Formats: sequence, C-alpha cells, structure tokens
Amino acid sequence: MTDDIAAPEDRVVDEPGAAVPDEVRDPQPARDDVRVAPLEVEVVDVVESSGPMPMYTRDLSAYFGSHKAVEDVTLDFPRNTVTALIGPSGCGKSTYIRCLNRMHELVPNARCTGSVMLRDIDIYGRDADPVAVRRAVGMVFQRPNPFPTKSIRDNILAGPKFTGTKLSRSDKDELVEGTLRGAGLWDEVKNRLGAHAGGLSGGQQQRLCIARALAEEPDVLLMDEPCSALDPQSTLRIEDLIRDIKERVTIVIVTHNMQQAARVSDYTAFITIENEGEPGRLIETGPTKDVFGNPQHERTEAYVSGRFG
Repeated sequence: MTDDIAAPEDRVVDEPGAAVPDEVRDPQPARDDVRVAPLEVEVVDVVESSGPMPMYTRDLSAYFGSHKAVEDVTLDFPRNTVTALIGPSGCGKSTYIRCLNRMHELVPNARCTGSVMLRDIDIYGRDADPVAVRRAVGMVFQRPNPFPTKSIRDNILAGPKFTGTKLSRSDKDELVEGTLRGAGLWDEVKNRLGAHAGGLSGGQQQRLCIARALAEEPDVLLMDEPCSALDPQSTLRIEDLIRDIKERVTIVIVTHNMQQAARVSDYTAFITIENEGEPGRLIETGPTKDVFGNPQHERTEAYVSGRFG
C-alpha cells in the first residue's frame, strides 16, 4: 500500500456514507454468549514480524455518547501476522476494530480517545484522510456484503472506481484476476465474471468480499467474525485463505470460535468486562500458543477453557 493517509490540503473529504454496511449502524448486535469445550487443537507457531510495526494502539478508548465501551487498550499488530481478538459478547471487540479504520466515528455520537498509529501516523490526526485510512485498513464483516446486483467483476473494481483510480482495460483484467486468485475464487468464477454477485454461495460471497478488500492493497485487513454465518467447509476455506494472505497483509480477526483462534492466529488478545455496563478491557495478550497453553491471568484461563463466556 503506497497511498498517503494524510489528507490533501486542497479538498474536503466526504464520508462514503452509502458504503456503510448495516453492521456499523448496529455496533453491538445481540447474540448469545458462546461456550466452548476445552481446546484439543495444535496452535500455530508464531511468525516473526519483519520490518516496522504496521499498526498499533495506545490507550485507545471508545465511546457511544457518554457510554464508554472500550477502555485504554494498548496493543501491537506485528507485520504479516494474524492477531485474534477473543472475549465474551458485548465486551467491545467489534467496536475496537472499527476504531482501527475510523468506521467507529460513522456511528452517531461515537468517538474515541487515545491513538491508533498506522505507519507511525496517527489516523485520527488533523492531517489524516479518512478515505485513505479505510483504503489502507480494509474491512470484512460478519455477514458477506457484496454488491448483489453488481457483477463479480464490478465488485472487485468498485474500490478503484470510488476513489477515482484510472486503470486501463488490461490493468482492470489483471486486478480482477489477481485478487480473485488471491482469495482462492478465480477458478470457480472465471467463466462468469459478468454474473451478479448475489448468485454466489455464502462462502463464495465472503471470499469475494475479501478479494474486494485486497484490491485496494491494504496494509491491514480487519475481519469481524468472518465465518460466523458460514458452514464448516466454507469456514475452513476462509481459514486457509487467512493463512495464505497474511504473507502480504497484517490481519486482525474477531472470533468467538476458540478453535478457530488457535488454528489461524499467531497472537491472541483477550478482552472482557468485569460487570455489566462497564467498558471492555484488555486482560492478556501474547503468542497464541502461550495464551491458550499457559495463560497468565485466571480470567483468560477460564475463558479459553470454556468455564465462562
């Protein structure tokens, strides 16, 4: 990703309100807490970060009006790794990651304090361009949200079209094929690129959304429970895809599936609330094999073992 996230001096950035999905308007969708059996899966080995930290937060708190949903989260996201955010429903995980690309501020009366650093630039600084930030930090939501009446090809090209990027026909063809290959979808759709995206299966639609995000060449890709609406086979394909694409993008994933967190993530951060109505707080973070195999906090151990949450 090479685009500057600083706002150009000669224009005012309008928020792309039409592109805001339903999930943003409902920051804490109600759902039952998920309980899991004790883990019997082998966690992935940590992949060492290369180069400077692409993104990190310092004392990040998020609010809805006067209600504090998340409090003072300080967390690093090493380059080319997957970080899983785990914790009970309502603890602010989804709110937190929406602060990472300035989608939280699209909710009325929502705000955050602290800092979110992308390439050592505060994305909430006065000179930061929200549109450029959202290009550099892509987002995949809980439910697949392709443009259903647009073709598969036009879904991929929607980002460059929105931002006014000029591409030749050959450049467009290369972008469509490259991103669909990167999302493991090319062989399944290459003969029907003009078909409506709404005709794809749920798992295919989610991979199309990932391909659409990758078309912007983001530094970081946020995934908010990307497999919760998918069948087990589609879930495994998305997990395989996550392992593949982390070689070129840093991934932050919210999941209630402890086995999934253990399978796909290099690092895990456990966020929870003490009492109803209190903000979510970061309790423990570290390599996934340590958080699941040797947690340092009793609440972490209780959660990953399924004794609460």
